[in-house]
Amino acid sequence: MKDLLIFLAKSLVDTPDEVQVVEKETDNGILFELHVAPSDMGKVIGKQGKNAQAIRCLMKAASSKENKKVSVDIVQ
Repeated sequence: MKDLLIFLAKSLVDTPDEVQVVEKETDNGILFELHVAPSDMGKVIGKQGKNAQAIRCLMKAASSKENKKVSVDIVQ
């Protein structure tokens, strides 16, 4: 799932070398922290948060196969 998030983020940004994902286990499931360059924050979030919402939706769909709860935080 981490690879999917990296692929999605790198396809949206101008500087794909700065995309990093940190995976953390929590009591509720898995937390992915997506780190991007400050100039690419708007592209990852999108207008009215549509890109961020789509990324979260795809990650939740991918996690349903593994019966795990997944959340994605976008961090600068």
